[in-house]
Amino acid sequence: MEIFSLSLLSYLLGSIPFGFLLTKIFLKKDIRETGSGNIGATNVLRTGNKFLGYSTLLLDILKAVLPIIYVKLNYPEFIYICSLSVF
Repeated sequence: MEIFSLSLLSYLLGSIPFGFLLTKIFLKKDIRETGSGNIGATNVLRTGNKFLGYSTLLLDILKAVLPIIYVKLNYPEFIYICSLSVF
């Protein structure tokens, strides 16, 4: 049950579209209508707001790294789950 819960929480954290949320909150724009239409950090940077672009990049990196570090520190017996996320 713990493996399922950890996997579900990690999946949900990874599915947060930070680029979309940040531009919607701060710029009141839909990032999908700007540049390439992607919600990633590069397209957010194209809006002309460097702070939001770098914030999106940092949050996207953290949402990938934090679940791995959490599992590695708190559930060393599930370390094979962390290794699957690297590939």
